[in-house]
Amino acid sequence: MSRTLDADLSLIPPIAETIRWLAADAIQAANSGHPGLPMGCADLAAVLLARHLIVDPDDPKWSNRDRFILSAGHGSALLYSMLTLNGFITLDDLKQFRQFGSKTPGHPEIGDTPGVDFTTGPLGAGFAASVGFALAERMLSEMYFTPKFPELFDHYTYVLLGDGCQQEGISQEAASLAGHLRLGHLIAIYDSNGIQLDGATSQSFTEDVKLRYEANHWHVQEIDGHDHAAIDAALVAAKADPRPSLIVAKTVIGKGSPHKQGTHKTHGMPIGAEEIAAGKKLANWPAEPFYLPPAVAEFFAKHKDSLRALRAEWNREFAEYADKHPAPAKEYQRVVSGELPLNWKQARPEFPADEKGEGGRVSGAKVLAAFGEAIPELVGGSADLVESTKTEITKGKWTEFVAPGEYLGRNIHFGVREHAMGQICNGIAAHGGLIPFCSTFFVFSDYLRPAVRLAALSKLRTLFIFTHDSIYVGEDGPTHEPVEQLAALRCIPNVNVFRPADANEAAYAFQYALARTDGPTVFALSRQNLPALDRNNLADARNALRGGYILEKDPEGLAEIFLIASGSELHLALAVAETLRAAGRKVRVVSMPSLELFKQQPESYRRTVLPQTNTKRRRCVIEAGVIDGWEGILDDNGLFIGMNSFGLSGKPEVVAKHFGFTVDSVLDKLAEAGF
Repeated sequence: MSRTLDADLSLIPPIAETIRWLAADAIQAANSGHPGLPMGCADLAAVLLARHLIVDPDDPKWSNRDRFILSAGHGSALLYSMLTLNGFITLDDLKQFRQFGSKTPGHPEIGDTPGVDFTTGPLGAGFAASVGFALAERMLSEMYFTPKFPELFDHYTYVLLGDGCQQEGISQEAASLAGHLRLGHLIAIYDSNGIQLDGATSQSFTEDVKLRYEANHWHVQEIDGHDHAAIDAALVAAKADPRPSLIVAKTVIGKGSPHKQGTHKTHGMPIGAEEIAAGKKLANWPAEPFYLPPAVAEFFAKHKDSLRALRAEWNREFAEYADKHPAPAKEYQRVVSGELPLNWKQARPEFPADEKGEGGRVSGAKVLAAFGEAIPELVGGSADLVESTKTEITKGKWTEFVAPGEYLGRNIHFGVREHAMGQICNGIAAHGGLIPFCSTFFVFSDYLRPAVRLAALSKLRTLFIFTHDSIYVGEDGPTHEPVEQLAALRCIPNVNVFRPADANEAAYAFQYALARTDGPTVFALSRQNLPALDRNNLADARNALRGGYILEKDPEGLAEIFLIASGSELHLALAVAETLRAAGRKVRVVSMPSLELFKQQPESYRRTVLPQTNTKRRRCVIEAGVIDGWEGILDDNGLFIGMNSFGLSGKPEVVAKHFGFTVDSVLDKLAEAGF
């Protein structure tokens, strides 16, 4: 199937003017928005839309469609104007730009608008995600179609980015990896207009972007971003080159605004009704707001027919492929649907009781490998930390590492690029067909927090696996000892954080994450050994699927002390409970691997686990982190035993003792608090 359309270039000028003024009118009607990029990039958008972007508004999720990501998401009026012409949304939708509940919010968001491929806003995030889209395309093509039908899965990822995206450091990380992996189906268009919000880019940005991308092994072209023939030729050349491509398009920001084009005054505010009227008059364009020329409407009616025909052609080719190769075709259809294999939960390993146990990262690795063997679409890697995080899938299909030009694998060397790694995995998840995971030390989750937030906002099934979860890291010292990271991630809406206390809790945590389709899951796994609890004498670990549960119940249900803990501190809580019971106290131990998931349970269940407190029935939380996030669990009568400072360097057991994570210290604190 040809990936270039046959629209005559003579049709491009009125399409470009339509996009330019539709965007300007939408922003003016809302009295809010960023007209500079849409007006300046209208020519680029027109050529891309009419000649290159293969999508079908009748099937917005068609798996072999091209993807278009507006990394400079503030210019959303450009994308919405394109989607209006292509039939994904209506002119009435465009007229509701930036209004509450509309399909045209301030920045593009997955789920709000048909045809939007990625939620963009933070500059550079969309560009990094585009690397994930392009990598997913290559991996899926190799897994299911190459060498039998290589042309059957061959779409492109287009991304439009601006000066702000280039200045954010994440773009360098992403570009470096994309160039290394030779992602030839990634085409980036750089709106190089020399202006940003505060004025000329020369105030802070004078690097040679062309040389930077060439050094990263990209194919780079420089063009006049208003020359339609040059734009088209550059896109054709980009498709022909095996490297990722950057098209540096020199544009005029706010082009068409008689008195403001080329200045920062068009960047972040409406240009005004009078300026729009004057611009339309100079362009010989009707003054009517939201004017859609009949010739342009007619072109796109026929254009949609052409796009439908291309998808129908692809469907016929896929049917031929499925007839000849039914097994991979069936599996491909399953993975792009997002459904997991039948009986995949049976792959969950079960761990026997073991007093010595193993590190959470080790048991987590075993769980990941077991599920990976059953779920071939589970892919990912680490930020140069596989030896430490243990996140390599060694069983099942495609166990190799992907490499430049070789994508028949599922393990990814991200390099030391945490910022980009998270957004690349989000791009893989948003592309569809693969379930991505990424890993690093828990303290470096700070580098990935924007990606976790965007995954939560976009409801992406991305797995963030963090190891070395607490001050028990020890000798590496406070720079590597997470203290506030649990709280920082727990406070993000729609994120579930799991800090399992043993291998079986970890197994159920991964089961939960893989089954979840409406958001990301975060794992905080230990480096230190955690005993595998004897479940014959304690509650079944499957209760971890409810976030919190009674691990060790007081027989009469008359507990006066409720010890609540996660991770390694749960074992400390069990030891404390044993000592308290020996002294005649009535104690209940509650495991809380996921505080957020527990809070989502019905109140009746939560009250069963943690009855209402009073002066004689009190709760104590033990966790090697800060207190934030435990609101609603602890009250005025409660006690928190945790961290209120950074850690220290030393042997793990010495550091733990210093900060009070010993049986004697916990008992002393309980006594001091009047328990």
